[in-house]
Amino acid sequence: MSDVLCEVRGRLGCITLNRPRTLNALTLPMIRDLTLCLLAWREDEQVNAVALRGSNKSGPFGAFCAGGDIRFFYQALMSGDPAPEDFFTEEYTLNHLIHSYPKPLVAFMDGVVMGGGMGISQGASLRLVTAHSKLAMPETAIGLFPDVGGGYFLSRCPGFAGEWLALTGTSLGAADAIGLGLADHCLDARRLPQAWDALVRIDLMDADQTAAWLAEFSCLETAAMTCDKRRIDASFSLGSVSAIVHALEADASDWARHTATQLRQRSPLMMHVALEHIRRARSLTLAQDLRMERDMMRHCFFPRHLGRGTRQTEVSEGIRALVIDKDNAPKWKPARIEDVTADMVAPFFDSPWPAHSHPLRALTPTD
Repeated sequence: MSDVLCEVRGRLGCITLNRPRTLNALTLPMIRDLTLCLLAWREDEQVNAVALRGSNKSGPFGAFCAGGDIRFFYQALMSGDPAPEDFFTEEYTLNHLIHSYPKPLVAFMDGVVMGGGMGISQGASLRLVTAHSKLAMPETAIGLFPDVGGGYFLSRCPGFAGEWLALTGTSLGAADAIGLGLADHCLDARRLPQAWDALVRIDLMDADQTAAWLAEFSCLETAAMTCDKRRIDASFSLGSVSAIVHALEADASDWARHTATQLRQRSPLMMHVALEHIRRARSLTLAQDLRMERDMMRHCFFPRHLGRGTRQTEVSEGIRALVIDKDNAPKWKPARIEDVTADMVAPFFDSPWPAHSHPLRALTPTD
C-alpha cells in the first residue's frame, strides 16, 4: 500500500500519510506523491478544498508526521550519496506550495508534529491540534537547524519565542502552539473521525459553514499556556548563544536551569547557526527564507569551510548518537558553545549557487 493515500470525497481532496511505523517520516517518494496530488487538485475545479492527516498503527490519526527520514540522511552521509540534494529541494518546494495553496487546506496535527511535519502543516489555512499534539522543531539535537520554512514561521512567533524554540527544540502542547501562533484551533481528539467525515458535507470556502464545523468539533475548553513568555523574551532576546546560556546559568530558577541544560546538550555550532537563521529570516519572505535554508542545508551536509567530509558533519554525529547507536552522547565539534567562532558560522549563509541557477530560483513571494 502507498505511503501517501489520496482520494476525493465529494469535493474534498483527502490525504492520509500512511507510514505509521516511522510516525509518517517523510521520504522522497512521499514528498513527490504529496506534490503531484496537490498540484493536480489545485487545477481541478471539482476539488474545492484539501484535508491532510497522519495515521498510527491502529488506523487514521494518532500521529501526524515526525519529520524527514533521518536514517536515510545518515546512510547518505556515510556513503556519500547525493540523494538528499533532491530531497531538500523538493521538500522545500512542497512547503512553498502548501503556503501558497489557493484552496482551503486543513491540517489535522494530531500526535507528533515535528520538523518536516511542521513544514507540511504550517502553511495550511486551518492548523488543527488536539490534546495529544506535540509540536517541535528539534533539529539542533541532531546537528541541524529548523528548516522547512522554520526560519519564516518561527521568527513570526511573538517576542523571542522563535529563538527559544529553534535553539532548545522544546515540544509544545495545544495551548502553547495556539498561543504562539503555530496552530489555530484545538479539536476533541475522540471525535476526529467524525470531524474528518463531516468536512465532506461543508463548503470550506464558506466562513459560516467552517465556523459552525469548528464549533461542533472544537474542545470546549483549552488549557492555559504553560510557557513563560516573559522569561523567554528576557533570555532569548540577548545577542548571542553564549550570552543566552550564561544568563540562564546565572538564574537560579528551575526553568532557567532546565533550559540551560537543554542548550548544553545541543550542537553548539548549529545553535549559533540557528540563532542567526531566525534573526535573518524575520525580514525575509517565505521564498527568500527557503532559498537561504537550501543554501544552509548544503553546508550542513558538505561543510567544506570546516574542512570536514560528510562522515564528520554535525548531523552525522547527531543522528548516530540519538538514532543509530542511541548512546545519547554526541561528540560535537566544537564541544563548547563558547568555542564557536563567527568564521565557523558565517559561511553557512553563503549560497553555493549563483541566483540564476539556484535550485529554488522559481519560488515566488507568497507574503
